[in-house]
Amino acid sequence: MSALARLAERMAQTLALVGAVGVLLMMVHVGIDVAARNIVGRPLPATNEIVSRYYMVLIAFLPLAWVERRRGMVSVEVVDAMLGPRITRVSDVIVALLACAIYAVMTYTTWETALSNWGSGSSVIVLNMLLPVWPTYFLPPAGFALAALVTAFRAVEVAAGTEGKGDGT
Repeated sequence: MSALARLAERMAQTLALVGAVGVLLMMVHVGIDVAARNIVGRPLPATNEIVSRYYMVLIAFLPLAWVERRRGMVSVEVVDAMLGPRITRVSDVIVALLACAIYAVMTYTTWETALSNWGSGSSVIVLNMLLPVWPTYFLPPAGFALAALVTAFRAVEVAAGTEGKGDGT
Protein backbone atom coordinates (compact mmCIF):
# COMPACT_ATOMS: atom_id res chain seq x y z
CA MET A 1 0.00 0.00 0.00
CA SER A 2 1.35 3.42 -0.92
CA ALA A 3 2.05 6.11 1.64
CA LEU A 4 -0.87 8.13 0.25
CA ALA A 5 -3.21 5.15 0.62
CA ARG A 6 -2.07 4.63 4.22
CA LEU A 7 -2.60 8.32 4.99
CA ALA A 8 -6.11 8.29 3.51
CA GLU A 9 -6.93 5.12 5.44
CA ARG A 10 -5.60 6.56 8.73
CA MET A 11 -7.48 9.81 8.35
CA ALA A 12 -10.72 7.99 7.52
CA GLN A 13 -10.25 5.62 10.48
CA THR A 14 -9.50 8.51 12.84
CA LEU A 15 -12.65 10.40 11.89
CA ALA A 16 -14.71 7.21 12.12
CA LEU A 17 -13.27 6.67 15.60
CA VAL A 18 -14.19 10.23 16.59
CA GLY A 19 -17.72 9.53 15.32
CA ALA A 20 -17.87 6.30 17.34
CA VAL A 21 -16.72 8.12 20.47
CA GLY A 22 -19.46 10.68 19.77
CA VAL A 23 -22.05 7.87 19.70
CA LEU A 24 -20.80 6.54 23.04
CA LEU A 25 -20.78 9.98 24.65
CA MET A 26 -24.27 10.66 23.37
CA MET A 27 -25.53 7.35 24.78
CA VAL A 28 -23.99 8.09 28.18
CA HIS A 29 -25.31 11.67 28.16
CA VAL A 30 -28.85 10.62 27.24
CA GLY A 31 -28.72 7.72 29.72
CA ILE A 32 -27.72 10.05 32.55
CA ASP A 33 -30.44 12.50 31.46
CA VAL A 34 -33.10 9.76 31.58
CA ALA A 35 -31.84 8.49 34.94
CA ALA A 36 -31.75 12.00 36.42
CA ARG A 37 -35.26 12.71 35.15
CA ASN A 38 -36.65 9.49 36.65
CA ILE A 39 -34.65 9.36 39.89
CA VAL A 40 -34.24 13.01 40.86
CA GLY A 41 -37.11 14.42 38.85
CA ARG A 42 -34.85 16.86 36.97
CA PRO A 43 -33.31 16.22 33.56
CA LEU A 44 -29.84 17.45 32.66
CA PRO A 45 -30.01 20.97 31.28
CA ALA A 46 -29.56 21.43 27.51
CA THR A 47 -29.51 17.71 26.68
CA ASN A 48 -31.76 18.16 23.66
CA GLU A 49 -29.68 21.02 22.27
CA ILE A 50 -26.34 19.29 22.88
CA VAL A 51 -27.53 16.02 21.33
CA SER A 52 -29.06 17.66 18.26
CA ARG A 53 -26.45 20.38 17.71
CA TYR A 54 -23.24 18.57 18.69
CA TYR A 55 -23.47 14.77 18.85
CA MET A 56 -25.75 14.22 15.86
CA VAL A 57 -23.72 16.50 13.59
CA LEU A 58 -20.49 14.81 14.66
CA ILE A 59 -21.94 11.33 14.10
CA ALA A 60 -23.44 12.18 10.71
CA PHE A 61 -20.56 13.96 8.99
CA LEU A 62 -17.18 12.89 10.33
CA PRO A 63 -17.38 9.19 9.34
CA LEU A 64 -18.25 9.97 5.69
CA ALA A 65 -14.69 9.34 4.47
CA TRP A 66 -14.52 6.01 6.28
CA VAL A 67 -17.79 4.91 4.66
CA GLU A 68 -16.53 6.07 1.25
CA ARG A 69 -13.20 4.29 1.74
CA ARG A 70 -15.08 1.02 2.27
CA ARG A 71 -17.50 1.74 -0.59
CA GLY A 72 -20.33 1.69 1.93
CA MET A 73 -22.48 4.28 0.20
CA VAL A 74 -25.50 3.24 -1.81
CA SER A 75 -24.55 1.75 -5.16
CA VAL A 76 -26.52 0.30 -8.02
CA GLU A 77 -24.70 -2.45 -9.87
CA VAL A 78 -27.44 -3.63 -12.24
CA VAL A 79 -25.64 -2.35 -15.34
CA ASP A 80 -22.12 -3.25 -14.11
CA ALA A 81 -22.85 -6.97 -14.54
CA MET A 82 -23.44 -6.41 -18.26
CA LEU A 83 -20.29 -4.33 -18.81
CA GLY A 84 -16.82 -5.60 -19.44
CA PRO A 85 -14.00 -4.97 -16.98
CA ARG A 86 -12.60 -2.03 -18.94
CA ILE A 87 -15.94 -0.20 -19.21
CA THR A 88 -16.65 -1.00 -15.55
CA ARG A 89 -13.32 0.61 -14.62
CA VAL A 90 -14.16 3.73 -16.65
CA SER A 91 -17.61 3.83 -15.03
CA ASP A 92 -16.07 3.50 -11.54
CA VAL A 93 -13.62 6.34 -12.25
CA ILE A 94 -16.44 8.60 -13.52
CA VAL A 95 -18.59 7.81 -10.47
CA ALA A 96 -15.66 8.48 -8.10
CA LEU A 97 -14.89 11.79 -9.81
CA LEU A 98 -18.55 12.80 -9.76
CA ALA A 99 -18.77 11.96 -6.04
CA CYS A 100 -15.56 13.93 -5.45
CA ALA A 101 -17.01 16.96 -7.25
CA ILE A 102 -20.24 16.77 -5.25
CA TYR A 103 -18.32 16.47 -1.97
CA ALA A 104 -16.10 19.41 -2.99
CA VAL A 105 -19.14 21.62 -3.69
CA MET A 106 -20.68 20.56 -0.36
CA THR A 107 -17.38 21.33 1.38
CA TYR A 108 -17.32 24.81 -0.10
CA THR A 109 -20.93 25.65 0.73
CA THR A 110 -20.79 24.29 4.28
CA TRP A 111 -17.45 26.06 4.84
CA GLU A 112 -19.08 29.36 3.86
CA THR A 113 -21.90 28.65 6.32
CA ALA A 114 -19.40 27.73 9.05
CA LEU A 115 -17.48 30.97 8.57
CA SER A 116 -20.70 32.97 8.66
CA ASN A 117 -21.84 31.31 11.89
CA TRP A 118 -18.39 31.70 13.43
CA GLY A 119 -18.37 35.39 12.55
CA SER A 120 -21.78 35.95 14.09
CA GLY A 121 -21.04 33.80 17.14
CA SER A 122 -24.05 31.60 16.48
CA SER A 123 -25.59 30.26 19.69
CA VAL A 124 -28.86 29.11 21.22
CA ILE A 125 -30.43 30.18 24.48
CA VAL A 126 -30.89 27.37 27.00
CA LEU A 127 -32.15 28.13 30.50
CA ASN A 128 -31.29 31.82 30.06
CA MET A 129 -27.71 30.95 29.06
CA LEU A 130 -26.05 31.10 25.66
CA LEU A 131 -24.83 27.77 24.30
CA PRO A 132 -22.41 28.42 21.42
CA VAL A 133 -23.20 26.23 18.43
CA TRP A 134 -20.93 27.82 15.82
CA PRO A 135 -18.16 25.19 16.33
CA THR A 136 -20.43 22.43 15.05
CA TYR A 137 -20.79 24.19 11.71
CA PHE A 138 -17.16 23.22 10.97
CA LEU A 139 -17.86 19.47 11.23
CA PRO A 140 -19.72 19.06 7.89
CA PRO A 141 -16.98 20.73 5.80
CA ALA A 142 -14.35 18.58 7.55
CA GLY A 143 -16.28 15.40 6.77
CA PHE A 144 -17.08 16.44 3.19
CA ALA A 145 -13.49 17.53 2.48
CA LEU A 146 -12.01 14.22 3.58
CA ALA A 147 -14.71 12.31 1.68
CA ALA A 148 -13.75 14.34 -1.43
CA LEU A 149 -10.11 13.39 -0.94
CA VAL A 150 -10.98 9.74 -0.47
CA THR A 151 -13.13 9.62 -3.60
CA ALA A 152 -10.45 11.45 -5.62
CA PHE A 153 -7.89 8.96 -4.37
CA ARG A 154 -10.25 6.09 -5.28
CA ALA A 155 -10.55 7.46 -8.83
CA VAL A 156 -6.76 7.42 -9.12
CA GLU A 157 -6.56 3.89 -7.67
CA VAL A 158 -9.26 2.54 -9.99
CA ALA A 159 -7.73 4.22 -13.04
CA ALA A 160 -4.30 2.77 -12.15
CA GLY A 161 -5.79 -0.64 -11.40
CA THR A 162 -4.41 -0.65 -7.84
CA GLU A 163 -7.66 -0.37 -5.90
CA GLY A 164 -7.86 -2.79 -2.97
CA LYS A 165 -4.32 -4.10 -3.37
CA GLY A 166 -2.61 -4.54 -0.04
CA ASP A 167 -5.14 -2.67 2.09
CA GLY A 168 -7.35 -5.54 3.10
CA THR A 169 -10.36 -4.42 1.06
